Amino acid sequence: MASVDLDDLGKSAKRCRRRIVDMVYKAQSGHPGGSLSCIDILVTLYRGVMRFDPGNPDWDDRDRFIMSKGHASPAVYSILRDLDVLSDSDLDGFRSMGSVCQGHVDRKWTKGVDFSAGSLGMGLSFGLGSALAARLDRSDRHTWVLLGDGEIQEGQVWEAAMATTHLEVSNITAIVDKNRIQNDNFVDEQMRVGDISAKFASFGWNVIEVDGHDLAEVLGALEQSRGHDGATAIVAATVKGKGVSFMEDNPAFHGAAPNSDQYATAMEELA
Repeated sequence: MASVDLDDLGKSAKRCRRRIVDMVYKAQSGHPGGSLSCIDILVTLYRGVMRFDPGNPDWDDRDRFIMSKGHASPAVYSILRDLDVLSDSDLDGFRSMGSVCQGHVDRKWTKGVDFSAGSLGMGLSFGLGSALAARLDRSDRHTWVLLGDGEIQEGQVWEAAMATTHLEVSNITAIVDKNRIQNDNFVDEQMRVGDISAKFASFGWNVIEVDGHDLAEVLGALEQSRGHDGATAIVAATVKGKGVSFMEDNPAFHGAAPNSDQYATAMEELA
């Protein structure tokens, strides 16, 4: 942790939040709430822990990052821009035909993206395959999978969780962005997921609970998970729309763009 400057991480997260709001506003489409809730995690992962070379994003022995909640693509694009993997013009094309920044992350279109998303619930299974491939390659690369708490209503997530420990895979970390809101409403209103930590623990996973906006906590959990002898699930308590007052804890901004007045307010708050 001594080599990672938390102040620099915070500055990066603020830049990324501005980019998220800007992308969604210009496209008048996208998913700002869940992107803002997970960006502190992504910034800490990419800048603090993950083995990733921005100058060579296709490096064979890089860690793999799986954005299972792929609609939160603005978060991925914003950190890739912060690392100069993408450009401002790439982000300006968000959700337009032919752009490298599609609405859901897609590895065919975007440098630095390892997983093509769409239907939810598949990322942990894909991540398990990635981790097993590393074992077959005798590589110490790690696989990181970011899931939404609404997404884990999908049964395939728990099949993957069970298979991971059965196969004794240790080079994988699942991170749950527990922002308590999904597409239509609060998660508890749609389908209660109960004690997420206890569920992962019951399948034999090591579990760490953190405040997903406390950079020091997130960094410590990520570092600990990489060194743990076994699969780790990090359950991160977050706020949907974090950093923009009218988006915070507001289900309306799961998949809605701000109008011009709201955009001005958001950018002022994120200045």
